[in-house]
Amino acid sequence: MKRRTEATPRYETRATAEQFAAWLRDQLTRRGYDLGPRGGGQTKFAEDSGIGRATISRILSGKGSTETRNLALLAEALTLPLPEVLIAAGIISAAELDRVRAPQPRQHPLTPEEAADELGIHDPQARRVFIATTETLQRTPPHNGEGRTAEN
Repeated sequence: MKRRTEATPRYETRATAEQFAAWLRDQLTRRGYDLGPRGGGQTKFAEDSGIGRATISRILSGKGSTETRNLALLAEALTLPLPEVLIAAGIISAAELDRVRAPQPRQHPLTPEEAADELGIHDPQARRVFIATTETLQRTPPHNGEGRTAEN
């Protein structure tokens, strides 16, 4: 991860609990929730969102909340896409989301060993079977369904 400087956009970094609190406070204020000491905005938003008032208070005080259910409820109540809320909450950075949405193609095909690793095949016997099967399939010419080898 790149070190963030004033010129580096927030794109590569994950938000902190304090940044999430400021973001949520701004979202609520823009939607008319009075967050002043006697404004009742926290209680009203808790009712509107289905999130407990204590959880809303915790988030707004910079203590964060990474419970996915609450973040989904927050997104729904604010009528925002869930990924935007996940970024604001620091669960994922915008760069990480972009990598999930548009993964970079591999520079080389997976080896059978790499495929076994990615699939979580760690048992030695299962791993040997998987690798042997994969290598056999890689060597076998494709058939056209009529018992003949497919031609290009």
